[in-house]
Amino acid sequence: MLAYTVRRILMLIPVLIGMSIVTFAIIHFIPGNPARIILGDQATATAIANLEEQLGLNRPAYVQYFSYVFDLLKGDLGTSLRTNRPIATEIWPHLAATVELTVFAMVFAVVVGVNAGIISAWKQNSWFDYTCMVIALIGVSMPIFWLGLMQQWIFAQELGWLPAFGRGNPRDPVEAITHLYIIDSMINGRPDQLWTSFKHLVLPGIALGTIPMAIIARMTRSSMLEVLRSDYIRTIEAKGSRPLSVIYRHGFKNAVIPVLTVVGLQTGTLLGGAILTETIFSWPGIGRYLFEAIGSRDYPVIQSGILVIAFIFVLINLVVDLLYSYIDPRIKY
Repeated sequence: MLAYTVRRILMLIPVLIGMSIVTFAIIHFIPGNPARIILGDQATATAIANLEEQLGLNRPAYVQYFSYVFDLLKGDLGTSLRTNRPIATEIWPHLAATVELTVFAMVFAVVVGVNAGIISAWKQNSWFDYTCMVIALIGVSMPIFWLGLMQQWIFAQELGWLPAFGRGNPRDPVEAITHLYIIDSMINGRPDQLWTSFKHLVLPGIALGTIPMAIIARMTRSSMLEVLRSDYIRTIEAKGSRPLSVIYRHGFKNAVIPVLTVVGLQTGTLLGGAILTETIFSWPGIGRYLFEAIGSRDYPVIQSGILVIAFIFVLINLVVDLLYSYIDPRIKY
């Protein structure tokens, strides 16, 4: 296990190098002069030259790239052109908001999707199976923006149960220790803030987790059906084992690898693709942060945001690969 982990981590080195090259190329090799694009068509030649000097655009491309990599190794993501603040300081609160939303959405998706898929496979061709698969099909097909608006209309406007917008407490910078509001509320010993933060998470979290939930349910059902038809399952059932033990202890353990793959991919996708949900619910996540940076042509922020999201995606894939070898020791590098 240790040797597999070390080799798998070493494989990240070329991946990270490739990521840095791609993110560098996206910004620096776009058509046109980035300095002119940032300043606009009415900018003078002097202003353009000054900005090129400030951004280092007048240096050879390879020099710019190595300077970019050295800054990354020091933890320097650059400076925002819009706010003139360090991007590393700016990006974390937005990333924390998206992480909190993604974790809630994936917990909802995994708990509901896995159990629905398992029961559907166990009760194949029953009314529960047909109902779950129809709901899963609707969940995959339903646009997130429509679901979010319907949730706001029903649960916020009509029933008044949950807030429609925003992220909730804590708003005091002193209380925002990790910028993960659920954790901050626990650290500060504020159950009122914890409840407020949780209520703000429910609607956007369910909206964001609906599609992953449907995909996980369908994958779990398919994988469980294959396992439940195995000879060893019939042998365990013949020995008189309890149905729940057969399904969860023996069946799901051998069906979890494909499900784990889907969970990892969906988690990475949600981290980078939550912009619709964040826009509808006014959630201050990294998706909205990058969207605003694109609108204001803040290229250092765009470049750093893409890199951070890609890095998190790679880490999630690493964790999934390590879980593979833990769940099934037969898996080797």
